[in-house]
Amino acid sequence: MSAYLIRRLLLVIPTLWAIITLNFFIVQVAPGGPVDQAIAAIQFGQEPGMPGVTASGGGASHAHTGIAHPGENQYRGARGLDPEVIEEITKRYGFDKPLHQRYFKMLKDYLSFDFGNSLFRSASVVHLIKESLPVSVSLGLWSTLIIYLVSIPLGIRKAVSNGSRFDIWSSAVIIVGYAVPSFLFAILLIVFFAGGSWLDIFPLRGLVSANFDSLPWYQKITDYLWHIALPVLATVIGGFASLTMLTKNSFLDEIRKQYVVTARAKGLDEKRILTRHVFRNAMLLVIAGFPAAFISMFFTGSLLIEVMFSLNGLGLLGYEATVSRDYPVMFGTLYIFTLIGLLLNILSDLTYTLVDPRIDFEGRS
Repeated sequence: MSAYLIRRLLLVIPTLWAIITLNFFIVQVAPGGPVDQAIAAIQFGQEPGMPGVTASGGGASHAHTGIAHPGENQYRGARGLDPEVIEEITKRYGFDKPLHQRYFKMLKDYLSFDFGNSLFRSASVVHLIKESLPVSVSLGLWSTLIIYLVSIPLGIRKAVSNGSRFDIWSSAVIIVGYAVPSFLFAILLIVFFAGGSWLDIFPLRGLVSANFDSLPWYQKITDYLWHIALPVLATVIGGFASLTMLTKNSFLDEIRKQYVVTARAKGLDEKRILTRHVFRNAMLLVIAGFPAAFISMFFTGSLLIEVMFSLNGLGLLGYEATVSRDYPVMFGTLYIFTLIGLLLNILSDLTYTLVDPRIDFEGRS
């Protein structure tokens, strides 16, 4: 298993390189880069958002990505502006350097997890990710944990009582929950329980209260759970269906196999058959879906929830960076997303061997 693990870890490096390289060159053809936005802001009488980036080169040394610097007359927003102003803005954002220099500098810095500074915020990308990561981790872990704790027992119960009234009405409830988008369910929760038109029980903004640091430890736990309750509930509502049906179908397939029939013929207890024989084999498919489920909750599924409940997580950070063309933040979050996803896939393979020791990945060709 150690040799297989080493091979998988070594494959992380070329995979990260390929994804980052592909996205780097894709944004070269994307219009409306930060230089264009800064020029447009000046033409509309606004100050371009450049906190923490100085003309002396502090921003230029950390601006790893961005559109290549074309001729000044190719910028539609540059018409009517002094060419020296355009040159100053381009240099300030670090886009005066050739494309290949910025690309290789980005690869070198990313090896040491140096993602540079945000183009529009007075902070480094690492600092912004550190601030946002706890929120997304909290939301993703709680959501995934609750979905698995509910869906696996429910799927097993549905498989055991296949075709019964419980199986039929529970399937109807699951389908309805799956059909309701998470953001619509979040709106309903806000209206009914967060001071909308009915009750004002749960807070609407943030992950903790303003006086969180002054609270005793037990009140901190209560305050945190009080704030996270509605976002987690809105996130998990659509996640029950797929995992529950996957668990049910996996158990049904195993229950119908010959070894289960043989075990019943030998007079083994039904509960013992399920726990000692069926469970281990049926859970393999469920475990295989864990990385995808967690990544979905962690990165994509929580984006609208973070916006609606004012939670400053990685999803919201990446979305705002994309809208504003904040390339260092875009590529920094992409790098972290990809790395976590690859490591979770490796963790999934390791979990396979814990559930079923008969699986040997080193024996695969």
